[in-house]
This record gives sequence, structure tokens and C-alpha cells, in this order.
Amino acid sequence: MPSTLQKSLAVPVQALAWLGGQGTRAIAALVLFGIALPPVGELLKPFVTEAVFLLLCISFMRVDVSALRDHLRRPGLVVAATAWTTLAIPLISGGACLATGLDGRSPDLYLALMLQAVASPMMAAPALAAVMGLDSTLVLVTLVTSTALIPITAPLFAYAFLGTALTLSPLGLGLKLLAMLAGSLLVAGAIRWSVGASAIRRHVRPIDGLNVLILFVFVAAVMGNVVGGFLADPLRTVELTALAFAVFFALLGATTRIFRRAGREQAMALGLMVSQRNMGLMLAATDGVLPGTTWLYFALSQFPIYLSPQLLKPMVRRLLPQKAASVTPEPATRET
Repeated sequence: MPSTLQKSLAVPVQALAWLGGQGTRAIAALVLFGIALPPVGELLKPFVTEAVFLLLCISFMRVDVSALRDHLRRPGLVVAATAWTTLAIPLISGGACLATGLDGRSPDLYLALMLQAVASPMMAAPALAAVMGLDSTLVLVTLVTSTALIPITAPLFAYAFLGTALTLSPLGLGLKLLAMLAGSLLVAGAIRWSVGASAIRRHVRPIDGLNVLILFVFVAAVMGNVVGGFLADPLRTVELTALAFAVFFALLGATTRIFRRAGREQAMALGLMVSQRNMGLMLAATDGVLPGTTWLYFALSQFPIYLSPQLLKPMVRRLLPQKAASVTPEPATRET
């Protein structure tokens, strides 16, 4: 019986392994499919929360515990990077938006930028750092510490900068984030305990493929209104796209410069992490009940994130030539 079951699962597992081995090509294809199939996006929109939860489970399931312990023994840089991404970024972003009057001129865009600012880094940041030959362990530890603070910091900043602009109360936002993070961590821990870390490492490619399939739910739901937004107001959509790229590179550049004394590789790794905000988590925490412009900006802001490995290759090659020479394609591990 076990052999029959193994044979029946062999083809799906091989298919997932093939999909997981496609690297960033699979991620780019998801974006194209999400844009080209708006009806699918509308169909999948109610399941964004579930998709983000599953992606979080996979991310926590693959955490390298030994690497986590190593960096926590030297916490100075981790503490500084955590404070920068969880406290400084929201404060600077909120102050800039209020100073320019964006909250009054475009409340929906203001809401989008603030949710982006208060979000934790994406769970895929360590994998992307590894793909580019950067310090993925530093990114992983900072990601874990900053994500652990989000249920506290996000509600505080939501109360301070958004007030009634957010349909979910700050306390409700914090509880929702805490439930998602704690629940996914428990599920991931149960999986690691039952199958073992070695089995997870052996099946990395099929897990990557499963990651891609789950990610499609999120990408399709978010990208589904891109075409409609462009047809309704092409100039506005182009402006929002330009803003999304500007925010991405502003966060990348500022973080890299601030942490340059830690070393070029570490500074670039942290810059990559900070520039990729986990807006999917914020969407899930708010149950996707957001204005149209906020949804559209969230969708457009995915472009610099998904294109970042290609966009940043010349920078890595110029600043870290020894690293760029050793970079090889890796499996797709993109999460929200």
C-alpha cells in the first residue's frame, strides 16, 4: 500500500519540484498571469488571508535555527536594523506624508503608503539575499525580530497616523497580526517536529513549487485590478507605478547608506530586506477591505519587488564582484 501511495504522489511531487526549480522565472510568470486573468483574481480575492497564512507557515517551517542562534549572539547590528525597519521607516514615512499634505489630498494613497511603511519585511527576503550572494542569515534574524514586533508597532502607528482611515481598529489589527503570526509559527513548528528538518531540506524543490502555487492566489488577487486601473486612468496608473519604484529604491538606498559601516554586503542585504515590505500580511490583517487606489498601489508595488533580482544584479556586480561571480540561480522562494 505505501508503495502504491508513493507512486501516485510521484508525478505531483515531480511537477512541484520542476515548478520550484524555475527560480525567478516562475515569479515573473505569476505576475503576467495575474495581470492577464482578472476574473481569476476576483475569484481568488476572498482567499488572500488564507494564502498569506500558508506562505507564512512555509517560511517559518524553513527557518535555520542554528543560523538564528549565531546572529543572536551578536545582536548589535540586528537590534539597529530592527529599530530602523519597524520604528524609523514608519515615522519618516508618516512625517513626510503629513508634511506634504498627502493625507488630505489623497487619503487612499496615504493609507497605502502608511500600511506599506508599518509592514514587516517580506518573508522571502532571506531567500532573495541568498540568490544574490548576500548575507541571508543577517536578513533572516532581522526579519524574525522585526516580524515579532509588528503586532505591537503596527497598531501604534496605525492609531497615530491613520486614525479612522483604517476600517479595522488598531487593537483589532494588532490581534489579527498576532493571531496570524503565532498560528503560522505553531503550524510550522508542528510540521518541523513531525517530519524533521532534514526531510524539509531534502524536499526543498517541491516545497518551492508549492510556494509558487500558493503565491499565485495572492498575486492574482492583487494584480487582478491592474488592467482595469490602467484602462480607467492610464496616467494615474503610470504615476503610481513610478511612485512604487521610487519608494522601493529610496528605502534600498537609504538603508544601504545608513548601514554601510557594517560592510557593503551586510548593508546591501539589509537594504534589500527593508525595501521589500510585507504588504500581503497587511492585506490579510485588514481582510482586504481597502479602497480601490490602495489596492492598485499594492498591486503596482509588487513590480519592483518581483524584478529586484534582475534590477539589482548590476549593483551587486559593481560593488561586490566576488559575490556576483559566485551567484547561481536558486529555486523560487517568494512569499508575501
